[in-house]
Amino acid sequence: MDDNIKNLPDELFEEKTQEQIFDENFKTKPTGYFKDSMRRLVKNKVSMVSLGLILFFIFMAIFAPLFNEFLYTQQHVAPRNLRNMPPRVPGLERFGILDGTRVVPNRRLEHVNDPEHFRQSSIIEILNERVVAGVVMVDVRVNYYDFRDANEMYFWFGSDNLGRDLFTRLFRGTRISLFIAFFSVFVNLIMGVVIGAVMGYYGDPVDMALSRVIEVLIGIPNIVLIMMFIMMFGATIPVLVMAMCITGWVPVARLTRAQFYRFKVREFVLAARTLGVKDFALIFRHIMPHSVGILITRTMLAIPLVIFTESFLAYIGLGIRAPETSIGVMLSEAQQVLLQFPYQMFFPSVVISVLMVSFNLLANGLRDALDPTKRGEV
Repeated sequence: MDDNIKNLPDELFEEKTQEQIFDENFKTKPTGYFKDSMRRLVKNKVSMVSLGLILFFIFMAIFAPLFNEFLYTQQHVAPRNLRNMPPRVPGLERFGILDGTRVVPNRRLEHVNDPEHFRQSSIIEILNERVVAGVVMVDVRVNYYDFRDANEMYFWFGSDNLGRDLFTRLFRGTRISLFIAFFSVFVNLIMGVVIGAVMGYYGDPVDMALSRVIEVLIGIPNIVLIMMFIMMFGATIPVLVMAMCITGWVPVARLTRAQFYRFKVREFVLAARTLGVKDFALIFRHIMPHSVGILITRTMLAIPLVIFTESFLAYIGLGIRAPETSIGVMLSEAQQVLLQFPYQMFFPSVVISVLMVSFNLLANGLRDALDPTKRGEV
């Protein structure tokens, strides 16, 4: 092959000067790490749907209580008894969906037919006629809003035992639950990053001392610490946030510590230290950016965990006190009347379930998108 090259005629070659010799320009613009990660995240349809649902619930938590005329503390027990009203939504009632009807059980047939005992215009149908101890008993499907003389009212998700609008209270409670989750996770992230960075960067003896503290905190069940803290200081929003931060920073600190031990001996860090870069800049400009992806993923996974913990505490009676509410408080109140009024449990259950699944799916998508080994994949 070398002989063939030597025998090529001179006219096939073109002489170039040094100035004319240059590398070929890139065909496309260079793509940074986060831009490449965002491109992969956008292509993940499940993550995008999850993000859309999260943003929808955040929007509803902020603005939904303004959609109707009810306040989240407003009761309707007098002069009309509007407790435990079924859901009724304008426009859907014509299709028989959320139309405000309800089956009133165990009524004497003679009372159903008596205008003095029963509002005749509210009766839709009579069901399950039977004789009990010589008395004819029936169940009656009624338009409950007409039955309570409240045809002008619309409780979109129904009302609770005190006549409070569940739609307004649910999204007010969603706002409180999301606030507790976001704020406590943010505090845990800041504390964990700072403590973990100090442990990982400086090593012993600082790492040794803080590691012993972390081991003690890990040895105590987290839920026990939170319950003791709430029982001592009361169940208020600031106390709940602080309770979530007692040990919530520990996983972030351990993760950050591991990342710093991994990157602080890399060549670019040693080169920066040799050039006289201060410790603060080394930590936050040279090492920390390499830990951002995994910390973001860990943060997104922590949010549904905090929401679940707050709901669990409320369910066992350690939630925030009236007049405030949260998803957990509403679930706790609804479980007492689950068999009689299941809709009071249904709507909060759907909201918390969708939120938790969406946060977990979005976290999985972020984990894949921020994985540096997948950079450049379409």
